[in-house]
Amino acid sequence: MKLHIVPARTGIAWVKGGIQVFWRQPMALSALFFLTMAAMSMATMLPLIGPAVALALLPSATLAMMVASAEAMQGRSPTPAVLLAAFRTGRQRLRAMAVLGALYAVGFLLIMGISALFDGGDFAQVYLGGAPLTQELAESTEFQLAMWAAMLLYLPLSLLFWHAPGLVHWHGVPPVKSLFFSFVATMRNLGAFTVYGLGWLFVFALGGIAMSLVSGLVAAMGVGSAPAVLGGTMVALALMLAAMCFTSIVLTFRDCFEPPERAAPNNGNDADTSAVVPPPPAE
Repeated sequence: MKLHIVPARTGIAWVKGGIQVFWRQPMALSALFFLTMAAMSMATMLPLIGPAVALALLPSATLAMMVASAEAMQGRSPTPAVLLAAFRTGRQRLRAMAVLGALYAVGFLLIMGISALFDGGDFAQVYLGGAPLTQELAESTEFQLAMWAAMLLYLPLSLLFWHAPGLVHWHGVPPVKSLFFSFVATMRNLGAFTVYGLGWLFVFALGGIAMSLVSGLVAAMGVGSAPAVLGGTMVALALMLAAMCFTSIVLTFRDCFEPPERAAPNNGNDADTSAVVPPPPAE
């Protein structure tokens, strides 16, 4: 496994590539993203441990979208079977993904715990517990400090886990090592990832502007059912943009590491039959 250093402009290529790959299979990728989010939402309903279980599922959900995107890149339509990608590569990698999920849950809950030092846990209760967010609470200095602290602390956590699911799944890297390699890869390509993040902020901003224009136009026309239609449309647009963003993750993985080969059987268990990531196009 060899790390690649890419120029900063590659970040824009990742954004454009994610959008292009998404539109190869828009219905399938949208449905799969919705299913992954629905599964995590259902997990939160478990008594006591629900939020922690949902957090632990995020690396597997990310991997599912990476595998689905790899399928779309190769001209195939991803099926719901990719949702089980983390569970079909033998016991060794299944355990590794479980460890990765547990580490992510612990890291995220630790961030929420630190944020509670600023506001007594109000932000954590809103974010994890579904507590109502009032205007008074949102405008309080303590709540805003807790929110910014959580956002700043989440950045290194996201860098640790960005490539980790793909490294565990396709390269067979142990969980802790995958976190190290992921962090090194993102830091060595920080310019590209900065451009990548700014690119997606721009795309989401354009989506928000487009919805604002449509909302104003519909309101001016006086359509009676406008609020319900606009609400559904905004949710659908947000999900679609989020699915595009998740689709692009596999492109960052592809360009930061040597193309992974199809995994061999693990101790007599099923071999990795999911799509391998296609190599980057020749320049």
